[in-house]
Amino acid sequence: MASSTSPSLAPSFVAKKSAILHDLSTPASSYEDASPKGFIDTNIVELIDAINKTDGLVTTSSCAGRISVFVEGKKKTEEEDPTNDVEGRQQSSQDKETVAGTGGKGGGGKWLYVSHDPFTFAKGQELAVELGMTRKGDKESAWEGQRLVRFKFEPMILHILAASLEHAQAVLRAGLGAGFRESGAINLTSSSSATPMVAIRSMGLGLESMVGLLDGNDEAMCFVSEKTLGGLLSLANERFEENSKRKERFRVALEDGIQVRNPGDGAKKKRAEDGGEWEDKEVRRERLKREGLERSKIAKGLINNGTE
Repeated sequence: MASSTSPSLAPSFVAKKSAILHDLSTPASSYEDASPKGFIDTNIVELIDAINKTDGLVTTSSCAGRISVFVEGKKKTEEEDPTNDVEGRQQSSQDKETVAGTGGKGGGGKWLYVSHDPFTFAKGQELAVELGMTRKGDKESAWEGQRLVRFKFEPMILHILAASLEHAQAVLRAGLGAGFRESGAINLTSSSSATPMVAIRSMGLGLESMVGLLDGNDEAMCFVSEKTLGGLLSLANERFEENSKRKERFRVALEDGIQVRNPGDGAKKKRAEDGGEWEDKEVRRERLKREGLERSKIAKGLINNGTE
């Protein structure tokens, strides 16, 4: 991705980007982050590298998309030590017996299965076991405890720090145009020292379902059939494919120049497979509707002229 020739960047942004890139340069063997894997997904490394080589942009967090199965956590009571929580959240007495935010972290939650790649089916495999669950266990204690086991597919999400409002707007346009419709940004001000944060995401591709319960012996019991698990995994694989298409469209949009440029510098437009200009399906629908109305007006005009 070519760097843009933009005005001088704010020192605060330059310092932040330098620190982030320093952390990312740490060898994988010693680098850790807050994700279950503890390092950057290989499926998104190329995109992150391209973004980070662009002046005025740097990624702060990312996930290429993943399938996960996890035991839902519970928030702690006021008597418990908050330092035992993975996230170290301080909580009040009103948090007693409430379910923590979904995910295998904090409050006794745990990850049973995490993959940033589509699931590979094999003959004779027991899907419940592959996903970290069991068909055996104490059903009575499981229903009493009501600790849910959830299956979840999450599409790609990227957080990108921008050097200016113009940089943020360019990234946001690329994300929305690529199909990440829930993308947004914060800290959008005209201040020269502002560093907006852009979130590229498409929650509409998400998928979540309860698939089991945790029993009194800390066993994750699967309560749905193998056929149901297979259906969930197949659907997640399909969404992985769509997620990859959108990720590639976003990458190409940035590489094709949908980024900050000097005034008057013509940005290259994304091309469709047939060589024509690529357009989002919503934009295409509106264009076709508009063209149809124009053709209708022309046709009516010809008919009226012919009858005069």
